[in-house]
Amino acid sequence: MANEIEPRKGAGELTSRQLVGRSKVPILKCLRDISLFTRIFSGTKLRQYQLTAADAILDSVCHRRGHSIVVIFPRQSGKNELQAQIEAYLLLLLKERKSQTEIVKVSPTWKPQTQNAMRRLEKVLNRNGLCAARWVKESGYIYRLGTARVCFLSGQPTANVVGATANLLLECDEAQDVLISKWDKDFAPMAASTHATRVFWGTMWTGDTLLARELKLARELENQDGLPRAFLIGAEQVAQETPVYRRHVDEQIAKLGRQHPLVKTQYFSEELEGQAGMFPERRLSLIQGDHERLHAPKMKHIYALLLDLAGEDEGAGDAQGNLEGRMDKLSRDGLSNPERDAAALTVVEIDLRSVEDELLQAATYRVVDRRSWVGAKHVSLYGEIKALADCWRARRVVVDATSVGAGFASFLDKALPGKVIPFTFNSASKNQLGWEFLTLIETGRFKDYRAIAGRRDPEQEEFLSQMKACQMEISPGPERKMKWGVPDGTRHPHSGEIIHDDWVISAALAAALDDIDWRPDLPALLIRGRDPLEEMDGF
Repeated sequence: MANEIEPRKGAGELTSRQLVGRSKVPILKCLRDISLFTRIFSGTKLRQYQLTAADAILDSVCHRRGHSIVVIFPRQSGKNELQAQIEAYLLLLLKERKSQTEIVKVSPTWKPQTQNAMRRLEKVLNRNGLCAARWVKESGYIYRLGTARVCFLSGQPTANVVGATANLLLECDEAQDVLISKWDKDFAPMAASTHATRVFWGTMWTGDTLLARELKLARELENQDGLPRAFLIGAEQVAQETPVYRRHVDEQIAKLGRQHPLVKTQYFSEELEGQAGMFPERRLSLIQGDHERLHAPKMKHIYALLLDLAGEDEGAGDAQGNLEGRMDKLSRDGLSNPERDAAALTVVEIDLRSVEDELLQAATYRVVDRRSWVGAKHVSLYGEIKALADCWRARRVVVDATSVGAGFASFLDKALPGKVIPFTFNSASKNQLGWEFLTLIETGRFKDYRAIAGRRDPEQEEFLSQMKACQMEISPGPERKMKWGVPDGTRHPHSGEIIHDDWVISAALAAALDDIDWRPDLPALLIRGRDPLEEMDGF
């Protein structure tokens, strides 16, 4: 075909010291096979699932097919390495064309994602014997080899990217985190006039992302002409080629749970619902314990109190006491139900047996009692909480310290020195608390006491009603933000009464205990909590 891209001929042969036996390999042959190219010149052996995607991308680029291709790999499975190898390969293949060829690479943010992508390409170029001394960097974000260039751009909503053109390849990394509106307005036109191949890389998230949209379109086009465009790989396929990966995934499942949203999406490439019930029946079944409710502590057991103070008095307020201003602030902070009017206390026993588990290495929290106060003055509530902390010999008391709760937590801390953990709710802290509470549940580390047949338990019934009514909304973007809680105005299907989320918030505060070393032979101390997403960042 006249419009196909061919490697430059007459290159001769190259002796590669990277080949066992010092055999001679024709450069032309390597430039026609990315597997040979990466293995011989970079010392990198691509896995089969990587090669399958790479072949489809290069076929579309070299034959000017203009395909839109979607590549979804799990975390730490070599997605970013494959990107850099393809980019280096194309730079070398096209470096002596008369006209300039341009690849545009988009990442959701400039720092750190775009910068990381540039560093990966530099690393691959420097360890490739054919590229190391030939490439140059221009304007701080363009990599050139002869007449071929890779231009790195940020996909942040405020980024100014007008003017770039992708006449060969347009890539979008972590496409699930790039706003559809930003892509359609600023980036999609870059490939329109040249019919350049587009590749959307990422890990699965919700169905309303750019990645999900392009995956659907790619599958529809596959069904029409039979040419592969969608490459969706899960942890099982990676583990077949890399046994050590299976151990890594098993560790993540042990820490977070197989059905945790992050495990489902980041490792098994399973799509989430953007809006859904946070605690479906499957998840509610995981919290069912086999222990009894208590009304007094047992000897030699460790207990903690979890107090939700959030309510109209605590949550709705500004410095001038303006109610409307307080409600506006509350909405901005992401608190899902600002009209709570009860304080809810959950008593949990700290079960240390799971600390000895090689993978979990963390405590289990067993609910043993609940108390609530409707419309109680903080002065009287302070005395009751202090008395309950003494009664249960509580090692820790986690207190909602939002707004006027800060003063309550401060007074309680003076009465119970070293035991009070204040928790201030805002959009970021509540988002993190939601993810961590799901981790406790999915790993079996949060258990409620068992219900007794024929005996009503109003507190537990209300807790379960709130759990069933609790919703979560996951927004696109690298922050993985989750808004969660019982929507305002939700009513019980039978009684018609308003359902709040006091008990759910109180229970979720158990996650604030996970940063504590509970081992009895050492002084209690705080340790830095781990962000699950940090552990999922790739090779």
